[in-house]
Amino acid sequence: QVHFVESGGGLVQPGGSLTLSCAASRSIFTRQTMGWYRQAPGKQRELVATITSGGNTNYADSVKGRFSISRDNARNMLYLQMNSLKPEDTAVYYCNTNPIPQGLWGQGTQVTVSS
Repeated sequence: QVHFVESGGGLVQPGGSLTLSCAASRSIFTRQTMGWYRQAPGKQRELVATITSGGNTNYADSVKGRFSISRDNARNMLYLQMNSLKPEDTAVYYCNTNPIPQGLWGQGTQVTVSS
């Protein structure tokens, strides 16, 4: 069973920054494209950013230029550096494989951007 543990969320003001971390199962991490997802209350989960095993990245238009996804394959770690945060970034953030999520979703980490 693959599993993920997200951390690093918090309460920040608009324009602030946060770095999220995800610890993923060693058995799948190095050969899978990984993604950060987010879900706001009453909304569908959406894909925020992806990174391939080789480090190629893609971003949702809503976060392009503000967020940076990275990975450390040796440590099975995924990161999301979030800058210039906006209230609409408020959500629970999750990591998982992409395009097909696997295993159990983690608990996620709450990001709240106040105004």
